[in-house]
Amino acid sequence: MQLKALLLLLNLGVFFFSCGFYSLAGSIPPHIKTLNIPLMDNETAEFGLAEDITDGILQRFNEEGILHVKDDDGADSILRGTVKKVTDGPYTYSRMESVSEYRYKIDIFIEWYDLKEEKSLLKGNYSGWGAYGLSGDIGSDGIDNDGDGKTDADDDDEFGEPRAFASRVAVRKIAEDILNDIMTTW
Repeated sequence: MQLKALLLLLNLGVFFFSCGFYSLAGSIPPHIKTLNIPLMDNETAEFGLAEDITDGILQRFNEEGILHVKDDDGADSILRGTVKKVTDGPYTYSRMESVSEYRYKIDIFIEWYDLKEEKSLLKGNYSGWGAYGLSGDIGSDGIDNDGDGKTDADDDDEFGEPRAFASRVAVRKIAEDILNDIMTTW
């Protein structure tokens, strides 16, 4: 009886110990510890957009800490991207059929490449969008600008110039999707 209890405790201990070390970073190939994220190419007329997207992706990877971001050629992998298209147009209309909300959408293409084994690990198109109105103050426009279910006074991160904020929201969504795909690809 004591042997069965001891084995049960040992099995439970191993189970809980191993679960404590689970992470999505374990799905990344084991030889990849570092990542280089150079400035994206920009095929649009939006000045500074490639810099904003690159900075947003860098920030998200640094926050998560799953791969060490390196600026030089000594990285194990590289994440290259191209801003393909920006769409900025009407999103919702009022009862009087005038535009009440605009949607700012960014489309990019990325490739995550394994520099050690010289092969592509992930390729894909990503897009993100943010909404904005014409009021000039997103803190009182009645729009859920970042898609979090909160508007105006209930949303403490809605501030700034409307179109620029919509761009930041789109960049954040793209960075989040890329990070999620990299962590779950393998």
